[in-house]
Amino acid sequence: MEINVETTKDGLVVLVEGRLDAVTAPAFEKNLAEWIEKGETVLQLNLGKLEYISSAGLRGILSTAKRLKAKNGRMLFFGLQEPVRDVFRISGFDSIFQVFETAEEALQKR
Repeated sequence: MEINVETTKDGLVVLVEGRLDAVTAPAFEKNLAEWIEKGETVLQLNLGKLEYISSAGLRGILSTAKRLKAKNGRMLFFGLQEPVRDVFRISGFDSIFQVFETAEEALQKR
């Protein structure tokens, strides 16, 4: 997994590439927790290059969402590939979180 961050005028955009699984989820959580501790309250996650997400990855997302909720923040997701979109749909994450097709759509709801 690789995480790249872009700071835009609209906030922090996090590009997650590769696999988000039991091996990579702890680093994912740690990175996002650091940004939240620095004051970020809206995380826009670009999952367009995420090939796979496991239950450990989903737990990492939930853990991060709880941290954000404590600071009145939220997570927005966009660009999901079909396999990841399927996992979000099956797990019910698409009803818990805001999921958009594009960054522009996510920004409109920001």
